[in-house]
Amino acid sequence: MNVNLEQSHRHFILYKPHGYISQFIYEKKRTKKKLGELYDFPEGTMAIGRLDENSEGLLFLTTDGMTSESVRSAHYEKEYYAQVDGDITESAIEEMRNGVLIGVKGEKYMTKPCVAEKLLEKPDWIGEGRRIRDERHGPTSWVRLVLTEGKFRQVRKMTAYVGFPTLRLVRVRIGAISLEGMKVGEVIEVDKL
Repeated sequence: MNVNLEQSHRHFILYKPHGYISQFIYEKKRTKKKLGELYDFPEGTMAIGRLDENSEGLLFLTTDGMTSESVRSAHYEKEYYAQVDGDITESAIEEMRNGVLIGVKGEKYMTKPCVAEKLLEKPDWIGEGRRIRDERHGPTSWVRLVLTEGKFRQVRKMTAYVGFPTLRLVRVRIGAISLEGMKVGEVIEVDKL
């Protein structure tokens, strides 16, 4: 009897809203919103990588640990749009492009070179998100970053290092899969990731 183990696992794509943690169980504070409140995921579902509570965007979920390990590898690009405090300069973009020094687990870490560019405007398809602030509090700008690594709060640390702290962070793509066309909170079950 041949059994296709791939079919026994389930995989999901989620447009994670702001305010949710990338977990299903959270013991410390019961008031945190968890992913399981968005969809009836099967037992054993895990998020591949994380987006912190204040971040939003594309998140993969699976019941297969091997798929999780593969997607977290450097073979998958992760693309982010970050709204930053201030009108970001080309020199700040260039610094991030070449790699910057951030803290990771109490150690200094030089980020790998990446794609970094200023966006002229926010793409409409990522939605409005939560209200950040209005123009009376100074200008903001949007940056596109494409990374092949995913250190804890890496994008936020990178933009802060160059003097433009992140106000809103949206992961828009992992590998070849984009959240374009999805609605905030939407879950799509797929055959494979």
